[in-house]
Amino acid sequence: MWKKPKMEETKTEIRKYALQNAVKYEKPPKEDAVLKKMLAEYPHLRKDAKLLSTLVKEEIKSIESMSKEERVEELNKIAPELVAELKVKEKEKEKREVGLPELPLAKGEKVVMRFAPNPNGAATLGSTRGIIVNSEYAKMHDGKFILRFDDTDPVLKRPLLEAYDWYLEDCDWLDAKPDEVVVASERMDLYYKYAEELIKKGAAYVCFCPADVFKTYKEQKLPCPHRNVNVEANMECWEKMLKGVYEEKEADLRVKTDMASEDPALRDWVAFRILKREHPRVGEKYVVWPTLDFESAIDDHLLGITHIIRGKDLKKSEKRQRFLYNHLGWKYPGTIVWGKIKMQEFGKFSTSELRKRIESGEYEGWNDPRLPTLKALRRRGFQPEAIRKFFISIGITQTDIAVSMKNLYAENRKTVDALASRYFFVRNPKEMRKKDEKSFVAKALKHPSREDYREIRTGNTVYISGDDFAKLKQGQRIRLKFLYDVEIEQIEPLVANVVETPAEDVPIIQWAPSEGIKVVVKKPDGTDEGIGEPLIASELGNVVQFERYGFVRIDSVVEKEEGKEKEVVAYFTH
Repeated sequence: MWKKPKMEETKTEIRKYALQNAVKYEKPPKEDAVLKKMLAEYPHLRKDAKLLSTLVKEEIKSIESMSKEERVEELNKIAPELVAELKVKEKEKEKREVGLPELPLAKGEKVVMRFAPNPNGAATLGSTRGIIVNSEYAKMHDGKFILRFDDTDPVLKRPLLEAYDWYLEDCDWLDAKPDEVVVASERMDLYYKYAEELIKKGAAYVCFCPADVFKTYKEQKLPCPHRNVNVEANMECWEKMLKGVYEEKEADLRVKTDMASEDPALRDWVAFRILKREHPRVGEKYVVWPTLDFESAIDDHLLGITHIIRGKDLKKSEKRQRFLYNHLGWKYPGTIVWGKIKMQEFGKFSTSELRKRIESGEYEGWNDPRLPTLKALRRRGFQPEAIRKFFISIGITQTDIAVSMKNLYAENRKTVDALASRYFFVRNPKEMRKKDEKSFVAKALKHPSREDYREIRTGNTVYISGDDFAKLKQGQRIRLKFLYDVEIEQIEPLVANVVETPAEDVPIIQWAPSEGIKVVVKKPDGTDEGIGEPLIASELGNVVQFERYGFVRIDSVVEKEEGKEKEVVAYFTH
């Protein structure tokens, strides 16, 4: 049998490895893992394996109720070298993470990438992927990143004037500041120039066929009557289009392709259509607008784009645009195709649909915490470097992928965990009166890795969460974290006696002082209300951790006139 000093040393070693396991995997330690580690390090203990197993179970049981921060704090005290080792391994893991594949490059080729959103709303997670990956490729190759607003549809995807600035702010925040910003609606004369060049080459014509009539010709692989009209007549009709002589849907400009093509979508596609609508940016200056296929094809060439990353659902756009490039004698950029990315918690979403629901009042704005927008994530306290790492780690694949927000939460936690100060917050608070009139001051670390303490003053009343209250029993002993032990004398109303001598293995719970402040936490799935430490009000704009609750960003602090009472509104991060 072990002697007492040896027994205590062994228990310390068990605790050390159990804490290491818990910190590494961010969950209660595994008994078999700790046992194997002990036997590997101390083979002579195999003869006492049964007793060793009992000791391991005892240590694990005491560690299970500890918070993540408490585990890190204790491990740092008893084995700082293991904490340092875990940090090194974490950094090595980050280095091994899969990044972006290399671009196919010609010798001496200068890389020029573009992200081309329609500014009809705020950037969503889908847009964010495009911003990050295109800008990252430009950085990797010391190239150029262009932000181009494809805003030539004033009807179906009507631009939102504020969204232009939103995208610029988002790019800057994501460390993806563009080298050049281009607005398509301000380049209309360029598109007209190339339209006229195509007409003069006999590669485009003005078509007066109603949509259903042209569809019949297309299905039969036959040219419409306007296809072979001479250049002079086509130019005259084109000029009439520009002057507003024709009405909407009365005339289109079509690019000649191959009417015998096996794919109907490629047969003489529309390059320009008449839209007599006011444009939020350029007003009523234009009545003839290029389609996205035409505008983006022209701009990709003029801006010198070397590589286009596009969704696989846009393969037909590339095929249509190649006819245009052939007519003009241009070389098409290199293309990379990727599949759609779906965030499981949000399902299918579109900017147009989000805009309708915001304008109807269903959401409070583009930064509503329920939305998959970059503005919402920023308001919730997500860090730009975490978002970049998340999308870069996904890489590029033609397969449609479904990703859980939990993956983004995990990446963001690595960043905010080292920064966020810790505070107490209790939701659905229940008052606990102590049969002791003394005032107390609890001293608690603001962060487990920093020698920075906060003070929480309280009198003979504290608040505990409704969840903890529901588990209490008369006569039970609990510990108010960083304060003292109490014994429950009465449940309704809740009365407790302060116990001078703390006991071992008692439940530890969070609490808020009677002088605490009201806190409202807005979450993607609802709202929580409760009471928190007064110091929370000093963290405006910062991400903090409410212990045993989660990370939140302090969005606003309102001081009410009556009694100068403060109310904090926080947005739930994860």
